Amino acid sequence: MTYVYAFDHSHGLPLEEVTSLIGGKAANLGVMTRELDLPVPPGFVISTAACRQYLANGWPYGLDSEIREHIAKMERAAGSGFGDAGNPLLVSVRSGAPVSMPGMMDTILNLGLNPETGDGLRSRRGDGGFVESCAERLREQFAGIVGDETPEDPWQQLRAAIEAVFRSWNSPRAQAYRARERISDDLGTAVIVQAMVFGNLSDDSATGVIFTRNPATGENKLYGDLMFNAQGEDVVAGTHQTESVSVLDERMPAIAQELRAYSATLELHYTDVCDIEFTIEEGRLWMLQTRIGKRSPQAALRIAVEMAEDPDFPLTREEAIARVIGYLDDPPLLPAERDSEADVVAGGLGASPGVASGEIALTPEAAVLKAESGKSVLLVRRETSPDDVHGMAKSAGILTSTGGLASHAAVVARGWGIPAVVGATAVKIAEDVVLIGDRSFAEGDTLTIDGTSGEVLLGAVSGGAQVVPEAAKLLAWAEELGIDVGPEGETVSDAIGEEALSREALVHVMLIKGFVTPNDLAPILFTDPEAVARELDDLVAEGLAELIGGSALAGMFQLAEDGKAVGAEAIVADRERWGLENAVKALDDLLPLDLRMKEIMTGWQLREVDGEQVINDHTDEQHDAAILKGFQSLHEDATAWLKSLVEGLSRLQSYVNRLDRAAGMVDGGDANYLASPRLDSYHNVWFELHEDLILLADRTREEEVAAGRA
Repeated sequence: MTYVYAFDHSHGLPLEEVTSLIGGKAANLGVMTRELDLPVPPGFVISTAACRQYLANGWPYGLDSEIREHIAKMERAAGSGFGDAGNPLLVSVRSGAPVSMPGMMDTILNLGLNPETGDGLRSRRGDGGFVESCAERLREQFAGIVGDETPEDPWQQLRAAIEAVFRSWNSPRAQAYRARERISDDLGTAVIVQAMVFGNLSDDSATGVIFTRNPATGENKLYGDLMFNAQGEDVVAGTHQTESVSVLDERMPAIAQELRAYSATLELHYTDVCDIEFTIEEGRLWMLQTRIGKRSPQAALRIAVEMAEDPDFPLTREEAIARVIGYLDDPPLLPAERDSEADVVAGGLGASPGVASGEIALTPEAAVLKAESGKSVLLVRRETSPDDVHGMAKSAGILTSTGGLASHAAVVARGWGIPAVVGATAVKIAEDVVLIGDRSFAEGDTLTIDGTSGEVLLGAVSGGAQVVPEAAKLLAWAEELGIDVGPEGETVSDAIGEEALSREALVHVMLIKGFVTPNDLAPILFTDPEAVARELDDLVAEGLAELIGGSALAGMFQLAEDGKAVGAEAIVADRERWGLENAVKALDDLLPLDLRMKEIMTGWQLREVDGEQVINDHTDEQHDAAILKGFQSLHEDATAWLKSLVEGLSRLQSYVNRLDRAAGMVDGGDANYLASPRLDSYHNVWFELHEDLILLADRTREEEVAAGRA
C-alpha cells in the first residue's frame, strides 16, 4: 500500500477525493506546485490512511522505506542532505487534515538540526545567532510536543515528530474543535514533510499570513500580518506584535508585487478568498500553504457580490447566491452608530466584526463556567491558543493584548462569527486583574468590544444595527433568477415524506452529534430547517440548549448541561426498556458488519494494480462495480439486521430510513452519499448508529477502541 506522495504527484482524482486521502493542505500544495507553478519548497505528504493505521495498530509496515525514498528526492531538489554535516537540509513536519482545523494539531520546525549539522549550517549562513535560534525552537517544540529531549539522530527526530502529529489528531483540543465544527473523528490527519525556508535568516527575510481579501469586512485588498526576521509560528501564535502586510510596499516593493500576483492567481483558481502562508528568505518569496479563507458573514456577502459583478472573475450570480444562501433568510447585521458618550478605554485591531458586552473571564475555564451560569462572557487573554477553544466557543467576544489580524484569536473568532479585538497593547493582564492605563478590572467586571472599530469600551454599551447592504442585492438577484432563499420552497419533507418532529429525537441527535445547525438536523429528522429552528428556540428558552452564534435559522447550537442530562436519562430509559443484554448483543452483532463497511470504504478509495494498492481513480469500472455490489449486499444485510432491532427499540427505525435514503442516492449515481462528511451520507449515519449502540451498551468509544472494536 502506498502511504507517501510527492507534492507534484498526479492523483487523477477530483479535489475532494484527493483531500480525503492527503488532507486539504497537501492537496493545495499539489495544486500550487503542479498546476500553478508557484514557488513551493519541495516536500511530500504521508496520507490520512497512514494516520488511521498508526492510531489503530501502530507504525505502518513499509512507511520508513517510503519516507527515505522521498527524503532522497527532496535532497536532490534542495541541493542539500538530511543529516549532512557539511550542507544540511532541515525539514518541518506539519499536520494536514481533510477539513481545515487551524492550529489544532502539532507542528515541529527545524528537524535535522544537531551539533554537527548546526556547524555546517553556521558555516554556510555565517550567523551563529540564527542557528542557535533554530536549535532553541526545535528543543522547545520537541519537548512540548513529543515530550522528550531532542535526539541527535535526524532520522529519530523525524520519526518521533511524525508520530507526534499522528497522535495530535486525538488531542483534547482537536477533539473539542471537531465537536464544535461537526468534523468526523475517524478522518485522521495527513502529515506534511517539507524543506525548511527561513524567515528568521536576516533583515531581508520575513514570514507572514495573508488573506486575498479582508475576511472581516470583505474589502478587496490584501489583508494580514508579517514579521521580519521570524519564523511562521511567531505570526500565528499571537505572542508577538506583527506588522501589516502593507509594509512590504515600502521595504520590498518587488516582493509585494509578486505576492499580489500569486494571490490573484490563487483566487482565480479557487474562485474564492484564499488564506495564504508565505516566507521570504533573503529576498526570495516562497509560498508555504493556501486554503479557502474563513470569513465573517458580513464579508461573505460582500465578497460574493463583488466577485459576481467582476466581469473578469469566474463566479456567476447563481453561484454567488448558492455560496451565501444560508445567510439570506436572516441576513447578518452591521453595528450602527453607538452612544457618542461611550467611554473608550483602549484600542486594538478590529479582527472580527460585531459588538459584544460581557463579564471579564481571564481563563477559558472561567469563560465556560460563567457562560453555563447564563452570563454573557468576554474572554480576555494575552493571546489565545488552541488549548483555549472550549472557552472561546462559550464567549460572546474575545479581547487579546497581543497578536495581529492573522493570529489564532482572530482566525477562530471570524470563523465562528464571534466579535474580537486583538493587539490591544494598552490592555495588560496580570494574575487576576486586567490593567488598562490607571484603571483596574477584575473578573466579573463588564467591558464591551467593537470588533469593527477595534475599540474597547467601559461597561455594557449597546448600539443599533442595520442589515448588511449586500444582502438586498443578493435577494434581488435570487428573485430575478427564480431562486428560493426562504423557508417556502421545497424542503426535505416535501421530497421524502414528512415525519413528526419529535422533541426526544432532536435532543438525542444533538447528544450524539454535539454541535449542530438547523440545516444539519433537517435531513436527519426528515423535516425542514425552519421547523427545526423553532424547536431549537424552544429548547434554548427552556435552558436545554444554547445558541453559540448567529440567528436561530443560521446559527450553531449545542445541548446545555441540563439538555445533556435529559439526553443521558433518555439513553438510560431506552437501555432499561430494551435490556442491557440486548444492547450489548446488538453492538456485538454490528462488529462484522462494521468490518465489511470499512473494507468497502477502503476499496472505494484504493484499488490494486500489479500487486500494489493505488488510488482509485474510478476508471476501472469492474473494480467500482464490485465495490458497489458489495455495498448493496452490506446494505441489505445491515438493514435486515437493524429492522430486527426496531421491535425492541422503535427509535432505531430512523437509522433504517436514513441508511435507505443514502443508499438510494448512491444507487442513483451520487457516490458522494457513500462517505462525504458534509452530507447525511451512509458513512456518517453508520458512525452515528455505532455511537448510539455504544451508549446503549453502557460503554465508551475509548473502551471500544482499546478493545480493537472501533
